[in-house]
Amino acid sequence: MSETFYGSDFDALQAFDPDIAGVLLSELARLRGGLQLIASENMSSPQVLTALGSTLSNKYAEGYPGRRYYGGCAEVDKAENLAIERCTALFGAEHANVQPHSGASANQAVYGAFMSPGDTFLAMSLPHGGHLTHGAKVSFSGRWFNAVHYGVDKDTEDIDYDEVERLAKAHHPKVILAGGSAIPRLIDFARFRAIADEVGAILWVDAAHFIGLVAGKAIPSPVPYADVVSFTTHKVLRGPRSGGIICTAEHAAAIDKAVFPLMQGGPQMHTIAAKAVNFKECATPEYADYARQVIANAKVLAATLGEHGIRPTTGGTDTHLSLHDLQPVLVTGMEAEARCDAAGITLNKNAIPFDPQKPNVASGIRVGTPFVTSQGMGSEEMTIVGDLIARAVTTGSSDPDDAVSKDIRGQVTELIGRFPAYAR
Repeated sequence: MSETFYGSDFDALQAFDPDIAGVLLSELARLRGGLQLIASENMSSPQVLTALGSTLSNKYAEGYPGRRYYGGCAEVDKAENLAIERCTALFGAEHANVQPHSGASANQAVYGAFMSPGDTFLAMSLPHGGHLTHGAKVSFSGRWFNAVHYGVDKDTEDIDYDEVERLAKAHHPKVILAGGSAIPRLIDFARFRAIADEVGAILWVDAAHFIGLVAGKAIPSPVPYADVVSFTTHKVLRGPRSGGIICTAEHAAAIDKAVFPLMQGGPQMHTIAAKAVNFKECATPEYADYARQVIANAKVLAATLGEHGIRPTTGGTDTHLSLHDLQPVLVTGMEAEARCDAAGITLNKNAIPFDPQKPNVASGIRVGTPFVTSQGMGSEEMTIVGDLIARAVTTGSSDPDDAVSKDIRGQVTELIGRFPAYAR
């Protein structure tokens, strides 16, 4: 009997290409067979996945609704207009562009809208919690533009706002960028707005990681403060793997031109339809409950790991993720990731502020609760998960056949058996 989750055409795929069909099934088995704690991952609904696998994938639709360069776009225009309407309503934004293929594509468009090669911008450094597209030398953002970086305060491990202000006054950046990939605490958008106004800079918030919490009204929104907000749709938001941009009406034309034709060609209309479905999901009371539970779960998980000596940086979290310092337990991030993987727990090594290790080794781990919360787990389960992670990290092995790994994996199997991913 075929896996019904993949729809009525799965039997045909399995008959034609059993290799790829096997990958689909084995990935589903992987999701069902372990704990998924990577902060940037989630479990899209079957409705979102249905839109992704639709006939809208066939349509070429360069341009925008009502202004396409190809004929036959009446139906896909409906999908994009719905996505735009739902996105602006969800976030209280004046304008939305739903065409970016990813978070990095959205960020590239923001640079294109406001900056020219060689211009200066101010952003959080990657080792302190920023993102590759925020000026890292290996990224286009660090090669094409002059990136000035701020970091965190050594004592609080939170954003050093005084340093942000000092650097802004010294360098007069064209754009000030707030946000990152490993920031456990809420960002003071009002302080960033004041600094940007003082130096005449555009305020850009990269909300890729926490936009889903904003959608669920679980944390404050950057929209009232920022000129432009870029985001992904596949993290807490729980949509397809893609991106988006919201901005003030003043910057709408610049953003649209930067997405198309400056940075992208034809949009992925099936993905845009899936975003429309996702935005509708996010406007429900059930999603708001989910967003609040994501944070509650993250707080419990961070505290539990801290009780085992796996110290949460900044002392905890206000969001969906926590960043943990492994130096007190004398384990590297690389070792911790491998040991957890052997025990059926998927998380990632991560640099911590002022990390003495190289990034590919790291002194920390990053854990997130979006996926397990989507499965229905609550605070009680997060205590169990924290205990299992701590045991794997401190006493486990990277060998899946090790006795400790096997024992933890058995407990993981029992736990996820009560909260299966994509329950049949």
